[in-house]
Amino acid sequence: MKLWEGLEQDFNYNAMISQRGIVNLFHSDGQRDEYARRGNGMRIHGVDAELLDRDEVRRMMPYLNFDHARFPILGGLYQKRAGTARHDAVAWGYARGADMRGVDLIQHCEVTGIRRENGVVTGVETTKGFIGCNKLALAAAGHTTTVGRMADLQLPIETHVLQAFVSEGLKPAIDHVITYGAGHFYISQSDKGGLVFGADIDYYSSYAQRGNLATVEHTIEEGVGLIPGLSRAKVLRAWGGVMDMSMDGSPIIDRTSIDNLYLNCGWCYGGFKATPASGFCFAHLIAKNESHHVSRFMRLDRFERGHMIDEGGKGPQPNLH
Repeated sequence: MKLWEGLEQDFNYNAMISQRGIVNLFHSDGQRDEYARRGNGMRIHGVDAELLDRDEVRRMMPYLNFDHARFPILGGLYQKRAGTARHDAVAWGYARGADMRGVDLIQHCEVTGIRRENGVVTGVETTKGFIGCNKLALAAAGHTTTVGRMADLQLPIETHVLQAFVSEGLKPAIDHVITYGAGHFYISQSDKGGLVFGADIDYYSSYAQRGNLATVEHTIEEGVGLIPGLSRAKVLRAWGGVMDMSMDGSPIIDRTSIDNLYLNCGWCYGGFKATPASGFCFAHLIAKNESHHVSRFMRLDRFERGHMIDEGGKGPQPNLH
């Protein structure tokens, strides 16, 4: 959170960061206990968290479906410093900051191969020619497996499509980010008035950056079940992006078995949120050839060793047990 809060100053660019707070709703006694545990864990690490009861949530968000819902709202976990940022503005801000620090950015340049000599990476083949390097970092999001195969890496991740939607512009109505504990539905309102929302991944492996109608229907059902008033809003557009889904729902930031080749992948649903922190940890790994203490458990070999990270909810596991 501190990295996000100082980000716009660091790269001198407006990323439209809006700390409006997030409320994770819960719908059962067991889920309440799990959110209480999560909130306690946050507080132990110095992050504010507040467990809200049903009446407190109703006062904050009277438009939610409290009385006739399939999964009644019993309360929520509230984090005031959380919020939203504009994705492309963050990307352009990082590009600006990198350019200011002497980094060469080559656009529309596809990597077609990874060159190795005696088991050591020496550079990449591209559509604009060979580029040599001393160290190579792979951070290719949903195409990590495709790029990894260029170095004969078989990675424990799959690529899936995640769809997102935006409604027509409306008057200010939703002040926070809201997540639906009975599913993966989330919603917030942009500065232009559009409601930005989404839910589960399309549950089949694909590199196609488009989704299917079954997931559209599922997402809309969850949204209207949570906020009945959504039924009167028009969906303006939708899009699909591909992402790495790891087997335990947590990312990988580690060296590979190939010298000078480093990996940052498997971020599942949560990659954008972790952008500043993952970049910080990845830079530490590349510079010092050892993991930052924050990412020391995000090892590539943890699946082989049976040391998975027990943080369910980041990956495709159902939230309501």
